[in-house]
Amino acid sequence: MSDKKFNIAIIGLGFGAEFIPIYQKHKLANMYAICQRNKEKAEEIGKAFGIDKVYTDYDELLKDPDIDAVHINTPIQNHAEQSLKALRAGKHVACTVPMATTVEECKAIVEEVQRTGLTYMMMETVIYSREFLFVKEMYEKGELGKIQFLRASHQQEMAGWPGYWEGLPPMHYATHCVGPVLALPKAQAEYVSCLGSGRIDENLIPKYGSPFAIETCHIKFKDSDLAAEVTRSLFNTARQYRESFDVYGSKKSFEWTLIEHEDSVIHTGESPERVKIPDYAHLLPEEIASFTTAGVYDGDDNQHLSFIQGSGHGGSHPHLVNEFLNALAEERAPYPDAKQSANITCVGILAHESAMAGGKIINLPDFTLS
Repeated sequence: MSDKKFNIAIIGLGFGAEFIPIYQKHKLANMYAICQRNKEKAEEIGKAFGIDKVYTDYDELLKDPDIDAVHINTPIQNHAEQSLKALRAGKHVACTVPMATTVEECKAIVEEVQRTGLTYMMMETVIYSREFLFVKEMYEKGELGKIQFLRASHQQEMAGWPGYWEGLPPMHYATHCVGPVLALPKAQAEYVSCLGSGRIDENLIPKYGSPFAIETCHIKFKDSDLAAEVTRSLFNTARQYRESFDVYGSKKSFEWTLIEHEDSVIHTGESPERVKIPDYAHLLPEEIASFTTAGVYDGDDNQHLSFIQGSGHGGSHPHLVNEFLNALAEERAPYPDAKQSANITCVGILAHESAMAGGKIINLPDFTLS
């Protein structure tokens, strides 16, 4: 394992600012540069965190030969283009979800990773949340027995978010529920069938041509007897924010709490019991362990919408950073790597296509053959 420090550049400083102090404290990282189109805000953040390299032009940042990796936290429609530009400029890439908005973009990123030999990781928060790590530990210890079925949901009200979210097809932002059902058994989705239900406000429909209030998708796993169901809503559906997953095993099953901050439930046979989910900071280097419960967006006057609604993403941020940096240092693939990220992302993209076609079964591309 290399003890080299990797020069990191963070792109997008809304949600992205959360990661600055984590990289600054990690022994494998040098928090080298930041990029934000708003010069005044970029310089303000640079000054606050003691970062000298401040860019307002992403293309100019990519010309800097000292940058080893970029961490992209920009609007979803920019992810694919910015990831591809970075890979072509010789930079490793960590990118917030989703990987892309089309199957073709996902294929292009997978192909570019194969061509360059660089590292790509989609920074999916749920699969590094304390809830997921708790269930993963149970599974790896054999406590669940054989997994029989998985279910996940991500329900959210997007009113008040930036305009590009308005009318977005629910499944186009589905990685928070697709990710955990594929990640626990380390499975690959083979095909999907999805139904849309209900109707959003008429003024929200024209931007993406998507009428559905809720989309619910069945996923068939490749080379497995397993299937999963995921549900997604974004507008006009009454529900407290929820990122959840349930896992049904032959010995024990785990069900996410129905109300945020209440206890989840473990069923042993037919006997239920409530369980308090522990934190998993002990899995992290000491210098970043505190970031599972504290970060930039903790004060009442300093809150990002993803934290107000997302409850801090389950303490996942330092785990994501640690996985990405360790993968670079160990010269191994992170989880999820480019192919796995493409499979997770394309479940949602093709699920919406299926919903628009009345539930048609659609096969996913086999990215292992790319």
